[in-house]
Amino acid sequence: MPVSVTRTTITTTTTSSSTTVGSPRALTQPLGLLRLLQLTCTCVAFSLVASVGAWTGPMGNWSMFTWCFCFAVTLVILIVELGGLQTHFPLSWRNFPITYACYAALFCLSSSIIYPTTYVQFMSHGRTRDHAIAATTFSCIACLAYATEVAWTRARPGEITGYMATVPGLLKVFETFVACIIFAFISEPSLYQHKPALEWCVAVYAICFILAAVTILLNLGDCTNMLPIPFPTFLSGLALLSVLFYATAIVLWPLYQFDQRYNGQPRRSMDSSCAYTHPHSVCFWDRRLAVAILTGVNLLAYVSDLVYSTRLVFVKV
Repeated sequence: MPVSVTRTTITTTTTSSSTTVGSPRALTQPLGLLRLLQLTCTCVAFSLVASVGAWTGPMGNWSMFTWCFCFAVTLVILIVELGGLQTHFPLSWRNFPITYACYAALFCLSSSIIYPTTYVQFMSHGRTRDHAIAATTFSCIACLAYATEVAWTRARPGEITGYMATVPGLLKVFETFVACIIFAFISEPSLYQHKPALEWCVAVYAICFILAAVTILLNLGDCTNMLPIPFPTFLSGLALLSVLFYATAIVLWPLYQFDQRYNGQPRRSMDSSCAYTHPHSVCFWDRRLAVAILTGVNLLAYVSDLVYSTRLVFVKV
């Protein structure tokens, strides 16, 4: 949905954006140079790791996927910009680049943290470890480059832009990303099975993730007019519902995981799975703690989303 942002007012408009004629000069503009940096860093990162085969295990596979995926999509964006193909792109060009840049920044950030802490530090000194350290460095640079693009292209007062460039839109990206990390930590069903309160928490994570993902997809496909209710009402209702759901999860998850009255384990030493350390695995108690922390993080994100959504005013023109 194209929007015009003026302070806290967002005006929806049906006017299509002007066609951008492709030109090699697109690469010499600041944003073009920034995307070339992103392309180079992600390419170097996965090339360094691939040359020595240093991506064993789920954490290494995730990092390799992140760098390859970011390289491929950034290359597509550059080709579209060079060819002036924005109007032929199947997704909303007002919303897609900044949505992708935000996800890419979060992906590279996760790889820059996960890869060295769960993989590199367990390597013996040598050529393979040096390549892995260098790849981590380029991953950090790529993360900063993608974050810079988000800062440069986010909505400014008076601009005609897409919803995903606004603060609530960017928060939707963050919320879905955090939810995906939560899903990774609760991938072991024994963490919540046979406890209705914990199963409810898992349902909360899934429901809120789906609703936020639907919001993003509706904007990427310019399909917000397909909703049976006004889009602003949908946003406010979604944010309020998510805050209420997460408020229950932030209470129930720690209570049933760490309180002995509910068969929880308040101390890490009580979890036998933590007695065995493995470089590519996380013990159950650490998983429970990580989910509790991420639940709080996402609750804060949804509260911020609710505040910004209620302050936005949509006026059709």
